[in-house]
Amino acid sequence: MPENILITGGAGFIGSHLADRLLEKYHHVKIIDNFSPYYSPQLKHQNINHNKGNPSFEIIEGDIKDKDAIKTALKDTEIIYHLASQPGIKTSVDNPQKTNDINVNGTLNILNQMRNTGIKKIIFQSSSSVYGKVKSLPFSENEQKKPVSPYGVSKLACEHYVRVFSELYGFKMTIIRPFTVYGPRMRPDLAIAIFTKNALKNEPITIFGDGNQTRDFTHVNNVVDANIRAMTKGDAETFDIGTGRAYSVNDLIEKIIKITGSASKIIHTDKRQGDTQNTLADTSKAKKILGWEPKISLDEGLKDYTEWFKSDPNNNI
Repeated sequence: MPENILITGGAGFIGSHLADRLLEKYHHVKIIDNFSPYYSPQLKHQNINHNKGNPSFEIIEGDIKDKDAIKTALKDTEIIYHLASQPGIKTSVDNPQKTNDINVNGTLNILNQMRNTGIKKIIFQSSSSVYGKVKSLPFSENEQKKPVSPYGVSKLACEHYVRVFSELYGFKMTIIRPFTVYGPRMRPDLAIAIFTKNALKNEPITIFGDGNQTRDFTHVNNVVDANIRAMTKGDAETFDIGTGRAYSVNDLIEKIIKITGSASKIIHTDKRQGDTQNTLADTSKAKKILGWEPKISLDEGLKDYTEWFKSDPNNNI
């Protein structure tokens, strides 16, 4: 079992949860994070504060585009979980160059530095955004990809780079495609975070479009489970990680209002550019090869997130 693991973007939402789980299994975990101000760096530090005294936990503050920082981070590493990226569909529409520079060039820098090292495997965190417009639901891993945002394009380009470098230079790889991840520590700009905060304050909740767009909302613990299994399984494979069940945004808000007992009113506004209309994961491949299946339903996950949100003083309800 590999012992020395690097997580890029390890102070972020999914990365910090993954670090927690790996530390529980007695791995030595290094994270590299640039603590970008895309959202509060203080929140990212809060995500990892509880591990800072752990001798098996190491923090490197650096950028994935920085060759020297990546060389330092890769030293003595056996497994890389590559999660660092420029997130945000809207950000990618507003500034596609920035998204490409960080996501594509940053990934390429990591892969270049991996050559001629003893690193055994890279597990790349992609996104359901690579699919874009599809003819039918659910999505399957072999579906034709037609991203509708620069973010989706950047993630798809990274997938190809990871695959090609694996084939050329001999290290193993697995690609994970999570679907609409939510849960404790999620970014404050994500929909469920905004909806929950407004609901708890009884403030209006704004929906982009008519709210009939559907998503396969996936709790972060489900995604972490898949990543842990991918450490030793699923070489040269790509996996859709969702729940296999989609809900409309209208249904989602109805659940949040019920859980919070909110009196919030619903406001509809124009649909955002770059948003996919529907997502739904076919998880059969992950179940067959990784032995994985989602354990937390949307109702359970929303209750879990709401309780965490109310208890965390950083949320300033």
